[in-house]
Amino acid sequence: MSKSDRKEKGIGSFILRLVLVSVILTITSYLTPGFSITGLWMILLAGVVIIVIDYFVESVMKVDASPFGRGFKGFVIAAIILYLTQFIVPTMHVSVMGAIIAAVVIGILDAIIPGRFM
Repeated sequence: MSKSDRKEKGIGSFILRLVLVSVILTITSYLTPGFSITGLWMILLAGVVIIVIDYFVESVMKVDASPFGRGFKGFVIAAIILYLTQFIVPTMHVSVMGAIIAAVVIGILDAIIPGRFM
């Protein structure tokens, strides 16, 4: 496998993850009180922010930030990531309780949708 093949796979993987995160954010916004995000571009921006923060957490802390199947630590980190994202994305508003409930909803959706997205 050449460098360009690995790079394309990485970009394709990123785009797939971005689409999945965006769909999950849309569903979560609809189902979760205290959690709202409006506009397609803002949903995509939130997806990018979440993916970048998740990558940073995994790289630095060596902790998987998925709320389902990763234990209490993954659940708390996912809630914190969701809460922090609102400070970067203008149309995203998340209360502390909304972030906690959203982490639960995302955990349930993570169990239903195959593959790792959060």
